Amino acid sequence: MTTLPDLDTLTLAELVAQMVVVRASGYLFDRQIQYPVWEPTAAKLQHLIELGVGGVIFLGGSAVELTLRAQQVQNWAKIPLLISADIEEGVGQRFSGATWFAPPMAISSIARQNPSLAQQYAQQMGAITAQEALAIGINWILAPTVDVNNNPNNPVINIRAFGENPAEVSQLTTAFIQGAKNYPALTTAKHFPGHGDTSIDSHFDLPIIPHSPQRLAEIELPPFQAAIASGVDAVMSAHLIIKCWDAENPATLSAEILTHQLRQNLGFTGLIVTDALVMGAIANRYGANEAPVLAVEAGADILLMPLDPEGAIKAVCSAVESGRISPYRIRDSVERIWHAKAKVSHTVAPDTIATQLAQSAASDTVMSILQASGQVYGKVPLQLSSPTEELLNVVVVDQLLTCNKFLNPQAPAIAIPQQLGYTTWLCDRHTPLNNDLAIDRPTLLQLFIRSNPFQDSTGLTDVAISWFKKLLSSNNLQALVIYGSPYVLEKFMPAANSSTPCVFSYGQMPDAQAIALQSLFGV
Repeated sequence: MTTLPDLDTLTLAELVAQMVVVRASGYLFDRQIQYPVWEPTAAKLQHLIELGVGGVIFLGGSAVELTLRAQQVQNWAKIPLLISADIEEGVGQRFSGATWFAPPMAISSIARQNPSLAQQYAQQMGAITAQEALAIGINWILAPTVDVNNNPNNPVINIRAFGENPAEVSQLTTAFIQGAKNYPALTTAKHFPGHGDTSIDSHFDLPIIPHSPQRLAEIELPPFQAAIASGVDAVMSAHLIIKCWDAENPATLSAEILTHQLRQNLGFTGLIVTDALVMGAIANRYGANEAPVLAVEAGADILLMPLDPEGAIKAVCSAVESGRISPYRIRDSVERIWHAKAKVSHTVAPDTIATQLAQSAASDTVMSILQASGQVYGKVPLQLSSPTEELLNVVVVDQLLTCNKFLNPQAPAIAIPQQLGYTTWLCDRHTPLNNDLAIDRPTLLQLFIRSNPFQDSTGLTDVAISWFKKLLSSNNLQALVIYGSPYVLEKFMPAANSSTPCVFSYGQMPDAQAIALQSLFGV
């Protein structure tokens, strides 16, 4: 990577551009772009980088593709870029071929039985994530999620959190950051001051937190304090209203919250980054170019995914030129960005990538977490009847068109039952159960339900409950497997027969499927 220039040599527009991080596809070709509203073409992305944006956040593609993509954008840049990704469950969560961990809440379930083992797993998760991120060109990890998920109906945080208890979340957050600090990659605590007690997804609308300062100090803030004490490099803001601190402005746009509470009261000296400014909580209420200005006024150093990156740069420059924002305020942010970029001035030779991704030790850690956090109920292993009996495997997912990352004909959830004589039916939220359908054979019901940003799981859960009730009423529910949220499990267990085999896994990836079905069938 090239050296960082002296700040005095940069124009105002170049300084402000360094505060902007744009979204891009991890795939190599424009025809592979999956979200054209947010992901620019290669020509547009190159233009933005040549304008001087400070970083890129990637989504999609394989680990090998992302390696080439990261090298490409760094070659376009005059100033080294921050390359980031939401990899809360390891690099493999977003980029196939790398290690994909179970969601963080899986580790908290282990902590309730063995705190020291859970902290060991969290530390290994942080270290492996950082190592693999750097291997493919990512130098900024947008993790860990340090929200305390004390609302079972939380549609956006949920299993992305390290748990429901602030002390537990603080310990696992600290362990993750300590593991990652073995490598020169940036970490991020999110979403300040806490998104765990909401029932509204800020990707769609603006949640309101009514709690008192005392309650915030007891529940929401301790994990952020632990993260800061552990040396976390960045803190990401939440798009929500904290009424006791600022009844008018969401945290992302609130000087009271970002500057007074985070900078001054908690003493955080690293990067403050907004959550994505394209999210509905901000985009639906504030102008595309006014929101970035408000965020900078509030104290943000990094503007993540503004709706109009060029417009955002011009708007912030205009605010400085008019006297609305001090030039020293911009200078302070860019100095923090320079400090962060100096830390990650690190490259990995492409021919070493294969030796640093999904190694056996990492795979062993993944399998250990899945096995230790899995839950089994009822009579297992399942005793299959006559080999001539017709068996049905019903698999319910959110969207059939987007589940190929964890579900395909070779995935254990399909392949293992098929080997045992099952016929598979796939359905999603858009294919609700026909109540006239006669189910006259033993049925394995597998449900893939978890929280996902920009996806309300309510409709999916309703479809799954319809199948569950139908199979119970016809006495054909042979076994139930749930991959994802433990809160979904709680909705099904009271109605299930105590002897009916039921297996739960926090993970949805093939490894999780294999372990769950091995437990169910004893194979």
